[in-house]
Amino acid sequence: MYLAYWIVAGLLALFYFYAGAMKVSRSRDQLRPMMAWVDRMPLPVVRLLGAVEILGAIGLILPPLTGIAPALAPAAAIGFVLLQIGAVAVHLTGEDRRITLNVALIISATATLWLATRL
Repeated sequence: MYLAYWIVAGLLALFYFYAGAMKVSRSRDQLRPMMAWVDRMPLPVVRLLGAVEILGAIGLILPPLTGIAPALAPAAAIGFVLLQIGAVAVHLTGEDRRITLNVALIISATATLWLATRL
């Protein structure tokens, strides 16, 4: 279970850290080809989502690694599940109806949550 957590949480953290860093650092024009929904959101909201994703990625890795506040790892996984549920809603209310990645991220975050409670 320990190794499974680190594999799933590590991959999830890498994904969210990268996606968050892009949202924080890139312009709306640079994000548009990958994220069609950015035109419907104010840029500060996009930046805030990016910061939340970076903090969540850190929350999946650092607490179990250091042993300090390990309850933050399941909290980060719950946060990612909620974030992706909101992302599905945004995709379905707009023109972009591609939610396959969002569903996969919900499943991965749920698996991470389950594994984090078994550490």
